[in-house]
Amino acid sequence: MRNVSADTIIMIRRCVEEYFDDYTRSPSVREISNMTGISKSTVQRYIEIMERVGIITRTDDGIETPYITKTERNMVSVAKLGRIPCGPLDEKEEYIEGYVKLPESFVGKGKFFILTASGDSMIEAGIDDGDMIIIKQQETARKGDIVVALAGGQSTLKRYMPDPSIKKIRLHPENSSMEDIIVDNCQVQGVAIKVIKSL
Repeated sequence: MRNVSADTIIMIRRCVEEYFDDYTRSPSVREISNMTGISKSTVQRYIEIMERVGIITRTDDGIETPYITKTERNMVSVAKLGRIPCGPLDEKEEYIEGYVKLPESFVGKGKFFILTASGDSMIEAGIDDGDMIIIKQQETARKGDIVVALAGGQSTLKRYMPDPSIKKIRLHPENSSMEDIIVDNCQVQGVAIKVIKSL
């Protein structure tokens, strides 16, 4: 192909893929032009060339590269909050540190947030200090669920164990060296569904 720059092709393809990662849609010719500094007419010409040689395809959804074709489009934006104590009840930091996009097929439908575990009371459930925990936001839980429990303005991550025999709720640590926290009542803020570990 005469008068075609491989660097320009790579720049446009990378721009399209990075835009898709951020917005889960492909950019327009104008947006590609604004991001790359390449004129709209040149962008249009390169898109036509790239389509002709099979580097991209154009569909009703816009421009697609092989990377975009393989990428799941249904993403969930999940707020990453502060740390949650995996120990005695303590105040939970509720500031938002940022957002993480996760595939809906990974977390399911609903509202979610991510907390970072602090402490060692849940180590026997595979939750270590520093692990990120995906929490499904809900106000109910089943016996045995690992929950974010709020009691008396303080919160913790524990296994939810209502005890009808004493009309109280046990917040059970998954650490055999620790005792249950027993409360009259608590507010379930969410149920842990997945743990993300650092390698």
